[in-house]
Amino acid sequence: MKMYRYHEHTREELTAKAEAGYMAIVPLAATEQHGPHLPVYTDSLICGHIADESARRAADSIPVLLCPLLPIGCSNHHHTFGGTLSFSSATYMHMLRDIGESLVTNGFRKIAFLNGHGGNDPIMHQTANDLAVRYPVWTASASYWSIAREALQLENADEVGMLPGHAGGFETAAILALREELVHVDRAPAQHEQRAWIHSGPPGTFIGRHRELTGADGYTDAPHLATKEKGSRYLDAITRSVSDWLIQVYRHMESGERSVSTDKG
Repeated sequence: MKMYRYHEHTREELTAKAEAGYMAIVPLAATEQHGPHLPVYTDSLICGHIADESARRAADSIPVLLCPLLPIGCSNHHHTFGGTLSFSSATYMHMLRDIGESLVTNGFRKIAFLNGHGGNDPIMHQTANDLAVRYPVWTASASYWSIAREALQLENADEVGMLPGHAGGFETAAILALREELVHVDRAPAQHEQRAWIHSGPPGTFIGRHRELTGADGYTDAPHLATKEKGSRYLDAITRSVSDWLIQVYRHMESGERSVSTDKG
């Protein structure tokens, strides 16, 4: 079985893979409140599964290494409800930069960040940009829902609620598929007051309100339509999309490297 996990290799093996042009994938998640019915590790469970499955699939076509999941992110907006572990936005940016610089120091020239928590998204993109400005490397960054938006639409994933939402039908379905025993279905209400402004604008825009950045009582929509079967279907669509994206990103980087070499020659 192909060893695609960074942390399962020795230092010599990783040095050799860096020299061989492997792309390092850094998965980002969170530990934060997810309403009264889901575990605080929801984002990490979902992102960890997507990252591992996607890297495994991609490894059949391209040389990739999946770094260990970072299970704490920028989640200060969840502190109101308890149970949350978080870094400040400034600290988180420094952490991501340090991880990226560690990979650069180790010889990696292709780095991709894969995110599973909304609060990490802008910081991740800025870090990827900063690394590519400062060092002679290729970087990429994306949240899984951005990559898989079209695939999830084809699966009618909005049938269970807001996409991706927070602790609503979508995430509840995913956790039912991954760790059904962790979902408190008796605490999952059939009705929930939704906030019209959440995700109301076109992609790339933001509107928020103090203490309600993720909706009333800390979650976006009622999770009662979620099922284990739907969650499995959504996760499979996401992992296919993310795997294809990783392959595409790597090939763009490789093609770019050849173009630069040709221009220099």
